[in-house]
Amino acid sequence: MTVTWYGQACFRLEGKDTRVLIDPFEGKIGLRAPRINDQIICVTHEHYDHNNVEGASPETFVICGPGEYEKSSVQIVGVGSYHDNNHGADRGLNTIYVIKFEDITLCHLGDLGQSELSDEQIETIGGVDILFVPVGGTYTIDGKQAVGIVKQIEPKIIIPMHYKVPGLNIDLDGPNTFLKEIAIKPEEVESFKIQSKNLPQEEMRLITFTL
Repeated sequence: MTVTWYGQACFRLEGKDTRVLIDPFEGKIGLRAPRINDQIICVTHEHYDHNNVEGASPETFVICGPGEYEKSSVQIVGVGSYHDNNHGADRGLNTIYVIKFEDITLCHLGDLGQSELSDEQIETIGGVDILFVPVGGTYTIDGKQAVGIVKQIEPKIIIPMHYKVPGLNIDLDGPNTFLKEIAIKPEEVESFKIQSKNLPQEEMRLITFTL
């Protein structure tokens, strides 16, 4: 599997025969929007920097909320959550996606705003190989809170997202607080290739992307 980051919370998971795109954004955020040519798209919530499915084929399977889904041997569970720490009263709802793809379990937290996950959410999420966690604050959890969420989930690989990068015109913090607090040396990549047999068995890995 190859994992590619486009900025914000947008990732493409590319396997042998299937591509999954998560949270595609509109170009008006200042970053280059990905061209959509995927079999599956997951949208965590209906904000313009996460829900741009324009141009998707009619055959594309678009998932926009909690539930259990399966297509092209990819199993996906959407877990309900909040976009803020006030039970959704400030910014509404958010969907966490747990994606089982090529014997790897990935968890994308979307714009999670909860300072901690509930026991029920943790149980539904289950064991995670790769965790995509927002760290930029303002609209989501910040760097310090993200470390707490990582400790709750205990993934094998951590990938921070939704933070300030050059060109982005949305006001977010950079990743530095998270990187300092997590205290794991990051491995910087342009794209990330991983097979289930190569997942770490003991110490967590921290992967960061260059855009």
